[in-house]
Amino acid sequence: MTKQYDLGIIGAGPAGYTAALHAAIRGQNVVIFEKENIGGVCLNKGCIPTKTILHASEVYKQTINSEVLGITTSNVKLDYSKVIERKNIVIEKLRKGIELALKNARVTVIQNEAKIIDKSKIQSDGEIYDCKKIICATGSTPKIVKGLEFDHKFLLSSDDILELKNLPKSILIIGSGAIGIEWSRIFSNFGVETILIELAPHLLPLADIEVSKRIERTFKTDKIKFYTGTTVEQIQNGNVTLSNGEVFSPEKILVAIGRTPDSTPKIDGISYLGDVSGEIQLAHYAIKQAIKEVDGIEFYKDFVPSVVYGTPEIAWTGKREQDLEGQEYKKSVVLVSSLGKAWCDNETDGFIKLLSQNDKIVGVHIVSKEASALLQQIVIAMQNDITVDKLKEVCFAHPTYSEGIFDGLFKI
Repeated sequence: MTKQYDLGIIGAGPAGYTAALHAAIRGQNVVIFEKENIGGVCLNKGCIPTKTILHASEVYKQTINSEVLGITTSNVKLDYSKVIERKNIVIEKLRKGIELALKNARVTVIQNEAKIIDKSKIQSDGEIYDCKKIICATGSTPKIVKGLEFDHKFLLSSDDILELKNLPKSILIIGSGAIGIEWSRIFSNFGVETILIELAPHLLPLADIEVSKRIERTFKTDKIKFYTGTTVEQIQNGNVTLSNGEVFSPEKILVAIGRTPDSTPKIDGISYLGDVSGEIQLAHYAIKQAIKEVDGIEFYKDFVPSVVYGTPEIAWTGKREQDLEGQEYKKSVVLVSSLGKAWCDNETDGFIKLLSQNDKIVGVHIVSKEASALLQQIVIAMQNDITVDKLKEVCFAHPTYSEGIFDGLFKI
């Protein structure tokens, strides 16, 4: 028996469930298929669980170092199993929220594997679903590299690392993208001996060069050992030999070198959204893709925010300084240590960097507490073509980190 729908969606991650909810609001009859858990990688294996564990690690580090604030603590104990337990509770609460939203929107949810037959038919569990339109949002999986294949015991993926019941005494992390940087911070905060390996000349190679250098300085302060321009030459009997000749024997290895889009064969007439599209692998990018697909609301791909979490946060969008080599541009850098709020919070590490051309901000790069929120203010200005002179007319509250943006506008 063939079932009829206006929209069929495979994959209930950020792209899939956003498309389903927005289509349902428009009165469409929607069916969505998910073979694992509602919420996709972001909710179940990525953004949410990682940030939940990261927060716990930051509270732990702040607690044992709180004497500078006049707070003396003793016998601070860490129960990592409880950290993981809370992570699971957070995931479940958020997942139930999405499931309820889909239910209230009258979206048909099929918890089963599904296959696209052609541009108007989906097959699942022997049933055929006839859909006027189909969206494929099947996500991505941790990238596998020859010689670094996961055994899920010693060599771990970003999925595996979330399921550890106990903290290792030492860990070697390969790759310094967002996943590598955030897990380096997590393990270091918890007191785990942490070693980070990066092939590129600097950590966080996609970032502005000054951001990369600042993070390297912060890692040195935090005693996170890192090697740039370095590869893993050999892993044998628990020993890791690097290209620089150094040898380590970590308890665990986290391979954090990115994710590979799902290998679903592309079919003409199908919309591919989220990681499977092969474009920017960020949940908020997937959400905007879905809204554009369903509601027709455009978004500016050049101004998609990038955020790496931890202390301090790292956030950027637009052009990097290395992208502007040979061009005329203006630059301002405001140190976070010049801000009153930073001293109040004991969070003085970082800077706010603005790049402008023709009186318009073309790039913003922030290393600071609340960097993710600060960035959004400038994204709105950039996307709406607001000039630097016009932004100077805005009144910024005091004391805030936002004042750093205000100060930077007068230094361009």
